[in-house]
Amino acid sequence: MTMKMVLGSLAMVVGVGYGAAAMAQAKPDVLVKQRQAGMTMIGKYWGPIAGMASGKAPYNAETVARNAPILEVLSKLPWDGFQESTKDIKSAALPAVFTEQAKFKDGSEAMQKAVAALAKVAKGDEATVKNALAEVGKTCAGCHDNFRAKQ
Repeated sequence: MTMKMVLGSLAMVVGVGYGAAAMAQAKPDVLVKQRQAGMTMIGKYWGPIAGMASGKAPYNAETVARNAPILEVLSKLPWDGFQESTKDIKSAALPAVFTEQAKFKDGSEAMQKAVAALAKVAKGDEATVKNALAEVGKTCAGCHDNFRAKQ
């Protein structure tokens, strides 16, 4: 199965999932679990390449080329789970997620844009890729610093 087929299938599942969730009006605890699952999957594919950005891991072009397009799809998943109805459910989300919604939305959009830019250059030269990795890292840190409880 090719990467395009995998990503296409994942996109279809995501689309069906969004439609089903909207129709079912998911319970707040379910929304929290879903957004956490999305973030966990982002971590799974970001982790191996995050170290490359900081120089803590050796550069591996094959890993970046494989993980970046997957991250592009995953970067879209968690955000609709941050609904007002979830603000009282125990999670790592700080109250600022709900009191500074515009800033939080800007952060999520910046992350998606940075990941999309990474996916575009993932098969390029090492310096270009590392710059894109650094930009993704900045957007992640920005949200984690402002909207996620330290754990």
